[in-house]
Amino acid sequence: MRAVLVLEDGTTFFGVSCGAEGERVGELVFNTSMTGYQEILMDPSYKGQMVVMTYPQIGNYGITAEDVESKRPWLEGFIVREMSKSYSNWQSREDIQSFLIRHAVVAIEGIDTRALTRRLRDRGVMKGILSTMDSDVKTLQKKVKVAPSIVGMDLVQQVTCLESYEWTNNQQPTTNNQLHVIVMDFGVKYSILRCLAKEGFRVTVVPAHVAAEEILSLKPDGIVLSNGPGDPEPVTYAVDTVKRLLESGIPIFGICLGHQILGLALGGKTYKLKFGHHGANHPVKDLATGKIEITSQNHGFCVDLNTLPKEIKTTHINLNDQTSEGMAHVQIPVFSVQYHPEAGAGPHDSRYLFGRFKQLVSKYKKVFPVESVSSSA
Repeated sequence: MRAVLVLEDGTTFFGVSCGAEGERVGELVFNTSMTGYQEILMDPSYKGQMVVMTYPQIGNYGITAEDVESKRPWLEGFIVREMSKSYSNWQSREDIQSFLIRHAVVAIEGIDTRALTRRLRDRGVMKGILSTMDSDVKTLQKKVKVAPSIVGMDLVQQVTCLESYEWTNNQQPTTNNQLHVIVMDFGVKYSILRCLAKEGFRVTVVPAHVAAEEILSLKPDGIVLSNGPGDPEPVTYAVDTVKRLLESGIPIFGICLGHQILGLALGGKTYKLKFGHHGANHPVKDLATGKIEITSQNHGFCVDLNTLPKEIKTTHINLNDQTSEGMAHVQIPVFSVQYHPEAGAGPHDSRYLFGRFKQLVSKYKKVFPVESVSSSA
């Protein structure tokens, strides 16, 4: 079946449908990962976006049950040079095309993804429309031009969980004696929850709109602000909640969108990047040690370092464009990173941060038992 992709500037690509039938509009971004397409498909941070894979062949190891990152795919469309019709992997349960069709993800193959990536890199991200139903370019261009931008749109409400739940680790049953961490779900990836459980935490996930008082009533030893999609500024309810949580003094660890929301709660500002950081090969420098980490990233917005108060120090920077990749408060146990330390998928250079968070939580609990914090708050 024929498929067509039209950008808001009129650039048009004709290809072949390799997913579900339909028509979708979204912000086009490119991902430079060579593998990890299943994790990309199931990352809630891609809500509102269509993903262009720069690696030419996608799907050659199929879809596995072990690499699930969410309850379903969230992206608006998937764009590849060539989709493999066969796969080779002992863990695979189905081919990628069947997976896309089953989850109603519109996808296109057979286009020049290199030319498309260069256009997005040079001109910046832009809206696009992907259709298997309409091949009239003029009509499609009209549709994409009137489609809303993700700037100023609250996408978190569309991906967060509806009710709180306990994350269960099949290999290690939870107990009441474990350190208890609350994860604010702005679109959390399961890999983050797995990494926290592996560190020995008892993990409770709460919806993004839950108030600070309700979180504190659960008597957490630590709080994690998860990744998520889109613009952080419209998520004002979460920013207000984090401001209140900062007053409690409980250790906080922010990841990706959680890093941005923490930056806003601390008094800083955010801005939109030209084409964002999406991939598993971004170099980041730890300013404290001088070491370079190769990181997995997925964000289109960034914290403005120049707007943060003096109590906040920059801990990590991106070596490609010198943007913020990490920060920490010098007085209270709070830190965050812009990249994805869980690296699902990607290099494991940054997984030590979960251990660092556990050390921070353990140290804090010895000095300030959670009962006294909750009662004083």
